[in-house]
Amino acid sequence: MAVPLQRMMGVFEGIGFDPDDPPELRLKKRTLVALSALISVAALLWAAIYYAADESVAASIPFVYAVLSGISIAAFAVSGRYVVFRVSQLMLILLLPFLLMVALGGFVNSSAVIIWSLFGPLGALLVSGRKQATFWFIGYAFLVALSGVLQPYVRETNNLSIGLVTLFFVLNLIAVPLIVFLLLQYFVGQRDRAMGLLAVEREKSERLLRNMLPATIAEMLKEERQTIAHHHADTSVLFADVVGFTPLSEELPPDTVVELLNEVFTYFDGLCEQYGVEKIRTIGDNYMVVAGVPTERPDHAHAIAALAVDMNAFADNGASEQAQRLQFRFGVNSGPLIAGVIGDSKFQYDVWGDTVNTASRMESHGVPGRIQITETTYRLIEDDFACEPRGMVDVKGKGPMRTWFLQGRHSIG
Repeated sequence: MAVPLQRMMGVFEGIGFDPDDPPELRLKKRTLVALSALISVAALLWAAIYYAADESVAASIPFVYAVLSGISIAAFAVSGRYVVFRVSQLMLILLLPFLLMVALGGFVNSSAVIIWSLFGPLGALLVSGRKQATFWFIGYAFLVALSGVLQPYVRETNNLSIGLVTLFFVLNLIAVPLIVFLLLQYFVGQRDRAMGLLAVEREKSERLLRNMLPATIAEMLKEERQTIAHHHADTSVLFADVVGFTPLSEELPPDTVVELLNEVFTYFDGLCEQYGVEKIRTIGDNYMVVAGVPTERPDHAHAIAALAVDMNAFADNGASEQAQRLQFRFGVNSGPLIAGVIGDSKFQYDVWGDTVNTASRMESHGVPGRIQITETTYRLIEDDFACEPRGMVDVKGKGPMRTWFLQGRHSIG
């Protein structure tokens, strides 16, 4: 049953179509046209039966409804004036069953045909909104109450046999719920489809957010809109830079440059995930990583040291021929820093402090192919990693500093 209904809705989709309509409005337009068409078909059937039973006045009412409804749909198709179409259709749906009931002689004689007026508030709920539907329901309740007041004054009998009255009771009690069921089935299907698409888009957004931010920070950002900033006492920071990449990028085609950086940084990203550290950002050919944020870990220096060693061995681990020409310069420092989220629409998780600045200086004052570390980092990893003293280095903004070159893990045995 759902498939024919979907096809019918597809036929109605072009009526009153406006390319600027949002999806929700398009759905409301299709639904109201479909509701009007379904009731019009039923009205013509009812009119034919009434006419055959020699109830010409009663037959004329649903027939007039079907004609007026068809004119309204045609006018809407031409003009696109949805508000006029909506009000006129709901008014017809509300009033015509009431008039038919009065013409046939009240509730029993008409087989409670006024139940069709319920499509007025129900249709308003689907195509207008809850507030407007409330007023339409009040109108429906008023007509039902008025029918009770008028009951003593309407005709006591009509030309419909008892069997035909009973048949109309059956038809009314089947047709009205059937149309309600079809409309709700269509709406639920559209809702499920929309919710499915929404879930896909939400997953895309959350995946993008997780790619931009650490998982714990992404969750915090979804739950609160206040400033996210934390002080971390024990962290290690690594900066990596591709040596001589600027002149190399001038020699290579743009797509080759991007592919080369993508190869390098994709490999580095995999190592970061392996060691459980956070990539903070890339700027050009510069790569920045922090361990110990946003989740504290006592082995932050060891994680960064192991990462740096593996990053420096990039060319020996299946790199392309072009990438094997690259050399890297690394700088590492350990200490406290501040981490937080900046930006309103384009979020960025970043870190600040002297620890970060000093790690950057270790990289910029470093040697191609070597990993330069500060004394703070050296004291944290000296028992597990082999380091070569470099001596005193005059660091911009810091003065003379004692540094080491990280060589690798200590050999076992």
